[in-house]
This record gives sequence, C-alpha cells and structure tokens, in this order.
Amino acid sequence: MIEPIQQYARIGIVHFMAYKSCIQGEGPILETLEKIALDPYFNVVEVTQMKDAQVRKEAASLLKSAHMDVAFGAQPICLVNQLDVNSLDEEERKKAVDMVKGGVDQAEELGAPGIALLSGPDPGSEKRDQATDALIKSLSELCTYAGDKGMSVALETFDRVPYGKNCLVGPNAFAVEVSSRVRREYANFGLMLDLSHFPLQGETSAYALGLARDHMVHAHIGNCVMSNPDHPAYGDNHPGFGCSDGENDVPEAVEFLRELLNIGYLDPDKRPILSFEVSPMVGESSEIIIANAKRVLDEAWAQV
Repeated sequence: MIEPIQQYARIGIVHFMAYKSCIQGEGPILETLEKIALDPYFNVVEVTQMKDAQVRKEAASLLKSAHMDVAFGAQPICLVNQLDVNSLDEEERKKAVDMVKGGVDQAEELGAPGIALLSGPDPGSEKRDQATDALIKSLSELCTYAGDKGMSVALETFDRVPYGKNCLVGPNAFAVEVSSRVRREYANFGLMLDLSHFPLQGETSAYALGLARDHMVHAHIGNCVMSNPDHPAYGDNHPGFGCSDGENDVPEAVEFLRELLNIGYLDPDKRPILSFEVSPMVGESSEIIIANAKRVLDEAWAQV
C-alpha cells in the first residue's frame, strides 16, 4: 500500500505491556504515558487500572492535551487478581464482575469509550457449557453497566494451552458463538482479536478473521513463542517481532493486514484501532521493542 496505514486505522499501543512496571496500576505511569504521547506515530494508547485517583486525573489531562484516543484494558485486573468471570461459584463470579465494573468506572474517568476483558480459565469439556452460561451472564451484566454510561465491552480471544492463558474463550469459532448470544440483547458488545494469539490458538489470520469479521471491534498485533519451553517469552508473553523462536514477523504481519483489509476492518472511513501489544524481555528496553514494532508494521504495510 502507498497510503500510510494511519489512513486506514488509528495506530495504538498497549501501554501496560510495553511498560510492564505499570501493569498493576502503579509505577511510572505518567512518565511512560508521556513518552508515548510524544510519539506522533500513535493515535491511541491502551491503559489499564490506575490505583491513584490523582494519577488518573493527570493521565486523562495529559492524553487529552496530546489529542490521543484512549482504550481501557481490564485484562490485567482479571489476571493480577485471578478473577474468573465464568466461575461456577456465584460469589467468585460476582466478585469478578464487580471488579471489572470498577474498571469501567476508571475507563470513564480516563475518557475511554469502553473496556476490554478476557474470559476466565477453561474448566474442561465436562463443565464448559456451564462456564459458558456463567460467562454470558457476566458479559450481560457488564454490557448493561457499561451501556448505562454510553460505553462498550469487548472480549479478547485467547488460547486454551497449558503454557498460555488456557482461557474458556478460547477458539475464535467459540468466541463468535458467545458473541452471537450476547449480541442478541446488547449492541455494545464485540470481540478483540490479536495476531499474537493465532499461533497459540492453532489458527491462521484468514481463518480467525474470516470467522469473526462481523463481531470484531478491536485488533492487536504482536508475537509469541510456542516452540521452545526454555525461551523467556514462552507462551503468551508478547516478545518483539522476529525474536528467536518467535512465531510472527513481517510475513505474518503482511498476512494479518491483508486479511484485515479483506474483511473490511481496515477502512479509511472508520479508522478502527490497531494496537501493538509488545513487551520487552529481560535486558531489552521498552523503546527498542516499540521501535521494532513500528518498523515491522511499516515494512509489512508496504507489502500489502
């Protein structure tokens, strides 16, 4: 493509993965957000909980001044607190929903139009139907809560492998089934798909995006390692593109972008979000991994 990709999408970055010291809602949040805000390559930054109300206030002001859009990921809230929105224990399910609702409140403060989350662990085939019903109940409650604020909810699809996140959702065909059920009543719901997860899901870009095309509202692009258990980024840990034993580099990014065009996700009239989810390994700097991602995206887009 000759036109810059920014004409087809708003390019974002997942702040709490690029700067993992901030993933628990503390750390150098404002300093690292400022680094991202100073980079005109990015139109969007994806943040998570910020435990200090004053930090949230200053972050909202900083990002508004930078003319950046904000997205909110509740995935760290779920993972750090070991929450399970599809728990068969009703008290545990309610606890998870209540904490994600707190994320909705923070997202509203920060100016984000909605939140994203992930399902809980896969309980195995015998209890999967019950867990799915519990997940639908939780998503319905969250869609109601977010909808009352004019906000939306996105469910990110993950893997079902023991060295990854081993989530109920899970395969993208199953994710579409869940989305179809939720969307019968809630128009403010959709799916988030991530190139990083496709190898772990055993799916190709063409297969996954073709299935989810009518349900997809958000996209992430990144890498994973699944062939070497001794690798420091083994599993769902989002190393830089082209790392040793990694699954995704320029060719996979080219395929991903082509399929996003084919399904109509990348669109000059809509300019949806396409965010890097990348994280430095030990000994690497966040800034180098971010530069790596931008180079890969530009090179891949030039080949589309």
